[in-house]
Amino acid sequence: MNVTYDKKNRLLKLQITEEIDHFMAEKIRNKVDFEIQKYMPKRVLMDFDKVSFMDSAGIGMILGRYKLAKMIGGTLDITNVTPSVKKVLEMSGVLKIINII
Repeated sequence: MNVTYDKKNRLLKLQITEEIDHFMAEKIRNKVDFEIQKYMPKRVLMDFDKVSFMDSAGIGMILGRYKLAKMIGGTLDITNVTPSVKKVLEMSGVLKIINII
């Protein structure tokens, strides 16, 4: 996972570079939580350009980071979603609360 932080705009961008299954969701969750708590961003942007597979563990990981971002007064958005991941997001209802940019 690649992480960049734009201090001026308080934007934390996380580029996920691996498939998101139960095992990887836990690793991503820990890393993203650390980065959010470190920078306290106003906006978190998760880039899914390189994610070709995601299961329900990925849904839980996204929702948890959404709640964490909200707790610190920020927002969470998703970008560059592949068709297979978008299908999982649509079926789960996540897109009703999280925006795809």
